[in-house]
Amino acid sequence: MKATIWHNPNCSKSRQTLEILQQSPGVDLEVVAYLKTPPGADKLAQLYRDAGMAAREGLRLSGTDAKERGLTEADDASVIAAMDADPKLIERPLVETEKGVRLCRPPEKVREIL
Repeated sequence: MKATIWHNPNCSKSRQTLEILQQSPGVDLEVVAYLKTPPGADKLAQLYRDAGMAAREGLRLSGTDAKERGLTEADDASVIAAMDADPKLIERPLVETEKGVRLCRPPEKVREIL
């Protein structure tokens, strides 16, 4: 099974999720350092849609100005545009497999799509 993780190596939850993926047999893993290679607006929209969540639910609040910018109350298009312009606004880690997408907080949520 192919799995893609949008990863930040400085994040403990992201590292823990990556470890679960690496230890899962049969997983063909792609690791994307999303701060260096952002997913783009179209991909973000698809990821949140496939995860069944609003884009604002995927906002990183800690260490960002998302609240001050009003993004916690903004529509999906505005949130995605902000994330596209500033990838540090993307909460991590996002993982995509053929079974779906999860924001893996806590990291064990990744097991739902393996």
